[in-house]
Amino acid sequence: MNSNDSQSSEQNAYVKELNALFIPLDGMENLDRMVDAIGDADIVLLGEASHGTADFYRYRAELSKRLIASKGFNIIGVEGDWPAYRLNRYVKGMSGSDSSASDALGDFTRWPTWMWANTDICDFAEWLKEHNAANHTESSERPKVGFYGIDMYSLWESMEAIIGYLEETKSPQLEQARRTYACFDPYSKDHQSYGIAAGLLSESCENEVVELLKQMQNRRMAHPGSEEELNAEVNMLVTSSSEAYYRTMVRGGPESWNVRDKHMVESLKRIMSFYGKSAKAIVWEHNTHIGDARATDMIQDGMVNVGQLLREDPEHRVFAVGFGTYQGEVLAGRAWGDPVEKMIVPPGEPGSWEDYMHRAGEGRDGLVMLSDASSVLHKVIGHRAIGVVYNPDHERYGNYVPSNMADRYDAFIHIDRTSALQPLQVHQPVAIEALFST
Repeated sequence: MNSNDSQSSEQNAYVKELNALFIPLDGMENLDRMVDAIGDADIVLLGEASHGTADFYRYRAELSKRLIASKGFNIIGVEGDWPAYRLNRYVKGMSGSDSSASDALGDFTRWPTWMWANTDICDFAEWLKEHNAANHTESSERPKVGFYGIDMYSLWESMEAIIGYLEETKSPQLEQARRTYACFDPYSKDHQSYGIAAGLLSESCENEVVELLKQMQNRRMAHPGSEEELNAEVNMLVTSSSEAYYRTMVRGGPESWNVRDKHMVESLKRIMSFYGKSAKAIVWEHNTHIGDARATDMIQDGMVNVGQLLREDPEHRVFAVGFGTYQGEVLAGRAWGDPVEKMIVPPGEPGSWEDYMHRAGEGRDGLVMLSDASSVLHKVIGHRAIGVVYNPDHERYGNYVPSNMADRYDAFIHIDRTSALQPLQVHQPVAIEALFST
């Protein structure tokens, strides 16, 4: 048998295995098969192959609804900045909250705004609000379902929120918070300027941040339990993590990526700690964050991610679901900060995961339980990843991540032909420099 015949035989075996595992979605009817497979997991990771595909959001929303209704999940953590707390106020019906989900999404003004300020998130938030109102009374012991951004780009916004909270509560930590904010003030909310000064010129605010973090942690121990304390605590964590992120970013290498993913895990754990023993979390992030890094070439570069870190934690039972498409549409920019465009996603490259799923499902949408896979699916193949910056003409050379799919995820949802998100109209300030494209 020559090498071409051997390769063809391996591909046929791969497709045959996928075909045997393939469960047609039939709309969304068979999603309950996924809910059953999730079992007693207390953290469910729901991925996406791009940040601009409506179908991924819709399926994640539907799966989340079923997990909330049937298994008591009560936390939605997303790859968005902590200002998503404003939406959390809305879905919980907290005092002073906005009058609509679209208004509550008004703080998502940082490029790429469409990631969270879109019609699918708006619809899901309205469902969450209705669910909370219908299922939780004042005397209910069950916490309301919350919506939280667990990312860490909002350094200045978080510092301002901390100062506002400490002023309102007349806290003794206010003086240290003002000193910390003053340290950042010369950089005029320019992340790149701070990164250069801190990373290359050793002019950082690290000491001020560490001192404030210590004082805020002591405060939490003295005043536990309130949602406003959680807000202040995570804003402080954002300040600490984003300072470290921008300080390490200019040096290159994996350190800044690792700072970010470790922050998202720590944010999630603090939210779950606030919810107590009843905490069950659903995380919406890109596949590059929720799919186990050890099953990709990320491990060779010394990178970790959310999926790996949570799977390694013996205190949690984790179920990771990857998402992908064979072809369709996506919202993205040609470069960081460029106007958003609706772009065409070309068919998956021959021999890629997307190609195999398309062939196995014969063009249908479907899911596979990778926990049931044989050794055949432990072969390393390319798996497409599209970021907020995208050029369809170049995707063959940089958009496929070498992956052992059966180790990377517990299950996978394939949408054969996808459509782009519909963004909401929000005010967009001047874009910051590109940090990561996924």
